[in-house]
Amino acid sequence: MFSNESHGGTRSRSLAVAAVVVVAALAGGWFVYDAHRGSDAGPADGRGPGAAPAAARTTPATVAHGDASAAPGATSAAPREELTGRTVVLDPGHNLGNAEHTAEIGRSVDIGTNRKACDTTGTATDAGYPEATYTLDVAHRARALLEARGAKVILTYDGDRPYGPCVDERARTGNAAHADAALSIHADGAPADKFGFHVIAPKSLHKGAADTRAVAAPSLRLATTLRSHFNAVTGEPLANYLGGKGLTVRDDLGGLNLTTVPKVFIECGNMRNAHDAAEMTDPAWRQKAAEGIADGLTAFLEGKR
Repeated sequence: MFSNESHGGTRSRSLAVAAVVVVAALAGGWFVYDAHRGSDAGPADGRGPGAAPAAARTTPATVAHGDASAAPGATSAAPREELTGRTVVLDPGHNLGNAEHTAEIGRSVDIGTNRKACDTTGTATDAGYPEATYTLDVAHRARALLEARGAKVILTYDGDRPYGPCVDERARTGNAAHADAALSIHADGAPADKFGFHVIAPKSLHKGAADTRAVAAPSLRLATTLRSHFNAVTGEPLANYLGGKGLTVRDDLGGLNLTTVPKVFIECGNMRNAHDAAEMTDPAWRQKAAEGIADGLTAFLEGKR
C-alpha cells in the first residue's frame, strides 16, 4: 500500500592522545518515510476536463513514526500528541443493515426545520460496492490516525447494530460527547458524468429543535479547512457540480441541523462515476482519504487552515 524508504549514515573521527588512538563513532539518525503512492487510474469514463492531472493525485512523503523497518538500534521519532485532550466524533454514513430494516429507517424524525426519514440505505458503485462499507472503513482508518495524534475518537456506530442510527441520534452523539469537532463521512450518488468531492456545512438557523447559530461559523471554517486538506492529500478535485466550489451550506440535513458542536459532512466522491468509484474501492486511496480527513480535522483543532 505504501513504500518505505530508510535513510541513515554514520560519522566518525579519530583523535590521537599520547600514543593511544581513541575512535569515537557517532550514529546518525534514521528517518523513515511513507511515499504514499496509491493507485492512479488516470482519466476514465465521466472524468471531465476539470479533473486533476495524474501528478496532482500523489502526495508528498511524510514521516512515519516507530516504523518496524528502521535499522536496529535506531531511535524512533517522538509520538505525535497535538490532539491530546481533544474529542472527535466520526459518523460513518448509513449502515449495511438498513436495507433489511426499511420500516425502521423509514420512520420520520424531527430535524428542526421539518421531519425526515430516520436514515437511508445510501448509494453504491455500479459494481455493487456499498457506501456504508466505504464510510465505515474510512472512519476506522481516520480513527487510527487521530488516536495516534492523541485524540479521543468516538464513532456514532461501529458496525455493531442492525440498522441506523437515525440522523437525530447521530447528531446527539456528538453533542453528548461535547466534541471539539464532528464529521459525517459519505459518498455521493450523482449522475455518472459528475465527479469530485464536496463538503457540507450547516446553515445558521434557529427553528424548533434546531439551533446552529453558535456553531455555524466554526463549522464553516472546519468545512473549508477539511476541503483544502482532503484535496491536497488525495488529489481528488472539487466536485464539478453544486457550483463547482466543493462546498455547500444546507438546512435540510438532520445531522447538521441538530448539532451543537462544529460539524460538517464530506461527500468523498461520486460512486456512480467510473474514476471516483475506482478510487473509493482501492484500499490505498481509502487510506489517503482517511489521511486527508485526519489532517483537516487536526488543522482545524489547531486553529490552522
